[in-house]
Amino acid sequence: MDDQQLQQWVERISLESFGRPFLHQARFNRRLTATGGRYFTKTHDIEISTRQYEQFGPEDVEKIIKHELCHYHLHLLKKGYQHRDADFKALLQTVGGTRFCKSLPTEKRPEPYRYKLVCEACGTEYVRKRRVDPRRYVCGKCRGKLKLLALDVKPKT
Repeated sequence: MDDQQLQQWVERISLESFGRPFLHQARFNRRLTATGGRYFTKTHDIEISTRQYEQFGPEDVEKIIKHELCHYHLHLLKKGYQHRDADFKALLQTVGGTRFCKSLPTEKRPEPYRYKLVCEACGTEYVRKRRVDPRRYVCGKCRGKLKLLALDVKPKT
């Protein structure tokens, strides 16, 4: 689905569920990960997470669109459009929108440890992301001197 199809979908949902036209821009945003969509109060535009559509399908995204349209229509009507407002909660319940979107699965990357501290006395190893001064620290087990080694681990980008 592209932005033009999303625009038509949002306009249709707006007319069917709210009885009011959607007169601004709706677009997908691939960078939205922590939220399913967002409404901009200055431009009145709506962005929807592409990842939510890919992961959970059109049924869940339709609920997200209804959520964002609640913000949109209430803001234009100068009513309470924020999550905490009673007007918002009532309209959201009426149209069948979702209050929260489903969480996307996180992509776990291995920790990019770049430095290793080794105790000269007992051999205990400590890995660190950031460079530390070994003269300022001692081993937590035997209180021996630490030696700093750089690892050749490069973080994934």
